[in-house]
Amino acid sequence: MIIVNFAHPVTEAQRAQIAALTGEAVERAIDVPAQFDDRAGFAVQARALVDRAGLSADQWQTLPIVLNLPSLSSAAALVLAEVHGRMGYFPAILRLRAVAGAAVRQFEVAEILNLQDVRDASRTRR
Repeated sequence: MIIVNFAHPVTEAQRAQIAALTGEAVERAIDVPAQFDDRAGFAVQARALVDRAGLSADQWQTLPIVLNLPSLSSAAALVLAEVHGRMGYFPAILRLRAVAGAAVRQFEVAEILNLQDVRDASRTRR
């Protein structure tokens, strides 16, 4: 599995949690730092951000990929739209949470959200 990371670096502990939750080894993480310019169009910036992941059209469509989205909600929405167009379906994404009781702020993987499953289930409520 490949993690395409548009947020804070994914730690070795988080990679192990992802592998445990998915049952698949994490082959690699592609770090794509996300900084959006408020004075420029976000759609163009999101497209460029996804391009910087360096995956081909075939790779987007065939590799097992999980995303760590940018924390800015409008940027995350645009990245999802761009990735959906490239993959042909919604990706799985990470949800991180602060580790309870940690003396120093740390984050763990709370769950992996399969957005396509959420989308498919919501169609039954039309």
